[in-house]
Amino acid sequence: MVKQNIADSKQSNLWQNEHERLQFAELVNVFYAREIPLLAKQYSGEQLQRKLLSLPYYVERAARHITQGEVPLQLDSQNGCWLASQKKTLPQFDQHKNHSFFSQKAKVGLVVPVLICESGYMQVVMDSLDQVRDNAVHCNQYGWFASSGVSHQSTFKLYTPTKLLMTAACCGHRWQYEKVVAPRLLSLREMLLASMINWTNVKATKQRHH
Repeated sequence: MVKQNIADSKQSNLWQNEHERLQFAELVNVFYAREIPLLAKQYSGEQLQRKLLSLPYYVERAARHITQGEVPLQLDSQNGCWLASQKKTLPQFDQHKNHSFFSQKAKVGLVVPVLICESGYMQVVMDSLDQVRDNAVHCNQYGWFASSGVSHQSTFKLYTPTKLLMTAACCGHRWQYEKVVAPRLLSLREMLLASMINWTNVKATKQRHH
């Protein structure tokens, strides 16, 4: 009976490893296929060469984090995306709530949700804080925001992180004229950011394991 249990355990671990290997391979292929055309559009010459040289590191890092269960969402490894049911509406933008959070608890490295409304589309994207001041925070990609969540440069809105908003960002959920539309695919940078979310407490930075 003991031997049978050990055999079952080994078989289970083998299946899990094979399953993870398959997911890893599928994700790597998807990320390369998705990222190389994007880089070719944005860069040329030596810049493109540098980006392509560093690409394997980021592709493998993202695929490894995802297959090792860093994001607790349903994974579609063939398409390189996460799946979750989409809400019909998003929470109201609450400047008082945002100010209370960002003025007291914001930290560099925190992954945050940013609401973007363009051409009739509304979507939640991810960014990370790289500067924190008394009454403002700076997002790596989307710039400066007041602690209320109002952007200094655009119509973007910074929200206090919640699981609902981070799930919407990870799954690429979009709305057009307040109706649910097909989700978008995330960039490699966003996939990496998703693995940095502290899912046990999305309002705190993730502890790094050494």
